[in-house]
Amino acid sequence: MRLNPEQVEAIKQEAEHCFGAQAEVWLFGSRVDDAAKGGDVDLYVHSGMNDADRLAAARFAFLARLKRRIGDRKIDLVLQREGGEVLPIHVAARRQGVRL
Repeated sequence: MRLNPEQVEAIKQEAEHCFGAQAEVWLFGSRVDDAAKGGDVDLYVHSGMNDADRLAAARFAFLARLKRRIGDRKIDLVLQREGGEVLPIHVAARRQGVRL
């Protein structure tokens, strides 16, 4: 995994702050591969939230807070809300990713 321990901790803390203690976070994509170079930070968050407006506000807050902590790098965020449709990207992120 090509994130340092401080970055992992920042992601986990900000996810809990913005999405709640029930939030589950996975890193997926090229950052999971230690042999790869570069790449954006692909994160999948399963949130206990089911209100679309609250989830959207939490998304923007999470990205802003996280960028302040880990630097202005490209972060792709895939969200799954509680009770929402499970999409192929959700399944792939959980299957191929690493839970933080």
